[in-house]
Amino acid sequence: MSERLAPTPGQTVGPFFGFGMPYPRSSELVTPFSPGAIILTGRVLDGAGEPVPDSQVEIWQPDTAGVVSEARGSLHRDGVTFTGFGRAAANDDGVYQFWTINPGAIGGGAAFISVVVFARGLQDRLFSRIYLPDDAAALAADPLLSSLSPEEQATLIAEHTPEGWLRHDIRLQGERETVFLAFE
Repeated sequence: MSERLAPTPGQTVGPFFGFGMPYPRSSELVTPFSPGAIILTGRVLDGAGEPVPDSQVEIWQPDTAGVVSEARGSLHRDGVTFTGFGRAAANDDGVYQFWTINPGAIGGGAAFISVVVFARGLQDRLFSRIYLPDDAAALAADPLLSSLSPEEQATLIAEHTPEGWLRHDIRLQGERETVFLAFE
């Protein structure tokens, strides 16, 4: 008869990201200012609306045609291959920024970018999505978005900046908390 052991308790996922997570050009999924390049930016905020300056944001996304890259070497940027993966540290104002491209929709659905957030005090990373605001019909038909209230949907849909880039704030808790996804 085997004895069942209790799981080991979680440990905070931050704020010591600088030791193992950074790599050169980690926030540049594409070369800055190259044709089609945009900036995806926003702030990571706590429950009081204050910036979380020691947070990290990771994104995964398809290319403009909706194709998910199978290229190796996400940690070694060659300036040509789009791997769809990036990592950015938030600055003192909680601002993160990526150079990327607008993702295409996968399988005809709504276009989105997958997001993971690491921050001080979290027992585990948080998963979410950033949807592009351009296709109202696709957004309305999206299974995840359609399962949420309009207020919750708004926490997942980016805004266009005057420059044509994307802005999306990530709120870890409190009023207008970003919808986070559970993976089991």
